[in-house]
Amino acid sequence: MDRLLTVDQVAELLGTTVRFPRRLIEERRITFVKVGRHVRIPESAVTAFIDSHTVEPVTVRRSGLRRVA
Repeated sequence: MDRLLTVDQVAELLGTTVRFPRRLIEERRITFVKVGRHVRIPESAVTAFIDSHTVEPVTVRRSGLRRVA
């Protein structure tokens, strides 16, 4: 069973305000669970969200670039 996090916990984990995870929920951009009137987000959904939005750095070879005189 996956740990269910509150909106406040997700905001703290992401380093954002509470407004951001609430917007993710409203726009259906993250998986969430309704427990009565409470909203919980599975920890795996937060991890998946972070993984899918991680941008890898681009490596550029310096030898391929030329200086303009």
